[in-house]
Amino acid sequence: MANVKKESSSKGGGMVSGIIILLCVAVGIVIWKFIMGSPANFEGGNPETGHPINTLGQVYKGGFIVPVLLGMLLMVIVFSIERFFVITKAAGKGNLDAFMANVQASIKGGHIEDAIAACDKQQGSVANAIRSALVKYQDVKKEGFNSEEASETIHKEIEEVTSLELPMLEKNMTIISSLVSLGTLGGLLGTVSGMIKAFGALASAGTPDQAALATGISEALINTATGISTSILAIVAYNFFTAKIDDLTYSIDEAGTTIVNTYRKFRGSLKQ
Repeated sequence: MANVKKESSSKGGGMVSGIIILLCVAVGIVIWKFIMGSPANFEGGNPETGHPINTLGQVYKGGFIVPVLLGMLLMVIVFSIERFFVITKAAGKGNLDAFMANVQASIKGGHIEDAIAACDKQQGSVANAIRSALVKYQDVKKEGFNSEEASETIHKEIEEVTSLELPMLEKNMTIISSLVSLGTLGGLLGTVSGMIKAFGALASAGTPDQAALATGISEALINTATGISTSILAIVAYNFFTAKIDDLTYSIDEAGTTIVNTYRKFRGSLKQ
């Protein structure tokens, strides 16, 4: 039942991500066509033949690949904002470091109920995973498991909860990482397209068409800049969120180790 629910949630999330991608590309086309391509940005009011008089007009002259690159840039921004809110929510309501210090102190002191109450107050993926481990700790304590059996049971509980929480944290990270390469490749495609136009102007009969040559070089440089900007933003976002996810996972593992060590001390005190 859980697998079916997880699969349907994954399909629904994939559909939403696809819609967001299409919307970003559509918005990129609208920005390129109607904002950057506004007659006010060109001499004579003609976007096709007029010379651009500002930055928006210059970017518009970058050619057909520009709206796609703008769409990619919007994707990075939108998915980064979405990941920020999801990962922040996963950390819980309060400060994660303060929560971990409080929980570990309660666990080491044997105040398991206080630790569970702190998890209920904190909420989020980390608190949920730790709470499940604490509940399992109480179960194995009642059953009187030896240290090795308890360790295996608690670690298994943490792994199961983490395996359910982690996909939610890593969702859409693949899209951001893909945009690192796609931004660069898109910019390269626009660069090649612009250079083809530039060399086409040089190869024209008679005196080279300087306007066509300038347009081709401009298109090449604009696409390169836009593609690199997209890739830089995607790299920063991906590394930032990956580090955040690693911190959350480490916090769960750290708490699990503390719970296991506390149980071992408990079993050791019974033998004395």
